[in-house]
Amino acid sequence: MMAKKPPKPAPRKIFQERLKITALPLYFEGFLLVKRSEYQEYKRYWTELRGTTLFFYIDKKNTIYVDKLDIIDLTRLTDRNSTEKNCAKFTLVLPKEEVQLKTENTESGQEWRGFILTVTELSVPLHVSLLPGQVIRLHEVLEREKKRRIETERIPSSSTEKEKEPIEDYVDVLTPMPACFYTVSRKEATEMLEKNPSLGNMILRPGSDSRNYSITIRQEIDMPRIKHYKVMSVGNNYTIELEKPVTLPNLFSVIDYFIKETRGNLRPFIYSTDETLETKGFPVTSLK
Repeated sequence: MMAKKPPKPAPRKIFQERLKITALPLYFEGFLLVKRSEYQEYKRYWTELRGTTLFFYIDKKNTIYVDKLDIIDLTRLTDRNSTEKNCAKFTLVLPKEEVQLKTENTESGQEWRGFILTVTELSVPLHVSLLPGQVIRLHEVLEREKKRRIETERIPSSSTEKEKEPIEDYVDVLTPMPACFYTVSRKEATEMLEKNPSLGNMILRPGSDSRNYSITIRQEIDMPRIKHYKVMSVGNNYTIELEKPVTLPNLFSVIDYFIKETRGNLRPFIYSTDETLETKGFPVTSLK
């Protein structure tokens, strides 16, 4: 029996935008039916395994994910019996929740199991039924993930050394910023969103006091509206000033919060390069 063809990957331009937003290597992708604790039923997502995180998209063409799941602390992966033909069901058991996954055919179920277990256990599982070529891919992904983790572990030590040096500006040049961060004013951010709605509708920018940050968004409900939200730096965390303040560990989580709370209606505003931004008439301060 011939193996079914794997789902076609997302177009290259979309892949590049997703890579820029997530900043993680892509290991595997395809459609998954997902049921999390807050879901009433399964939701069908185009899913990407990047690093040790599953990113969920409405379809293959969306560049902004609507949800994500960090699986680095996976306790175990358990198979579930299914009365449905030609599908596979399994559960990801995590410290704080259990997530049910269902694939559209049994072969992709074996692949998802293999890739998930490889990146979380840092070893290629022996009990997964895969073709020789698929096993080779697992070994390649294993080496990439090991290398990625080693490089990630090196970052804190170099940052600690730099913290001893005085930093005059509010931006730590060693800290990666979300792709939608621009060193522009409130007025400039508003103009960027109004003139280029197809590029996104949410900008992270410096606050007026040069220590905190602000989020500028453009929403079209009855008519286009611009709103601004303060993001205060509190110790090692960031607090979004809402009616009920929300505190998050980093600026990436701040952006994720807005995306998730609006079910993907808010999208990070992203130019392909800073040079393109300057050609539009908006000066950009390099963070390199």
